[in-house]
Amino acid sequence: MIRSARLAVTAFFSAVALVAGGAVAHAAVWESSDQWGTWTTGDYILYNNIWGSGAGPQTIWANSASNWGVWANHPNTGGVKSYPNATRNINRQLSSLRSLSSTFNTRVPSGGAYASTYDIWLDNNAYEIMLWVNRTGPVGPIGSYQTTASTGGHSWDIYRGVNGSFQVFSFLRQGNTSSGTVDIRAVLEWLRNNGWIGNVNVGYVQFGYEITSSPGGMDFVTNNFSVSYS
Repeated sequence: MIRSARLAVTAFFSAVALVAGGAVAHAAVWESSDQWGTWTTGDYILYNNIWGSGAGPQTIWANSASNWGVWANHPNTGGVKSYPNATRNINRQLSSLRSLSSTFNTRVPSGGAYASTYDIWLDNNAYEIMLWVNRTGPVGPIGSYQTTASTGGHSWDIYRGVNGSFQVFSFLRQGNTSSGTVDIRAVLEWLRNNGWIGNVNVGYVQFGYEITSSPGGMDFVTNNFSVSYS
């Protein structure tokens, strides 16, 4: 009993120390504050992915690929600081896919500057497809506005641009949402039917938070997430 009580007290003060240090304490199976912290669970990989310059501290935690989140304290300056995400590798030709869809349910801050977005990589990273389902603050896509379309279960404003050696197509949802289902195959077929991509190899499907600023520390929580295909 004495040992159990000591363990309980130790756990309590550890949680208090975490909160005092700026991060929100989570009872998680895994967590990491490493810049490139990763965790593989089943068919998914979780990435902390602090890649931008001028970034502050960030901690990712996860109970599973479908339930994870991030506490981030990035300064109120321009430029993307990080893209913490969950990734599933598809590695199939578009024409061989009968279905490819994803569901998400999130809780995100009302302040800061960020986008809740899918990042889909095609043909060994020759193409990057971004599906922004929620955006807050002064953030914007690469390239210029092309058109508006309804596909994959949502209506989007579509942008096209180039980032280094790869083409970027950004679909910005008309109206933010914190939960839903996206028919990713339908989005890719829309691009193919419009001649913007061919019969590409679908590589990684990622979902996460592209964070530009989150001053003071903010929580981004994924309540539920999955990617399925056949």
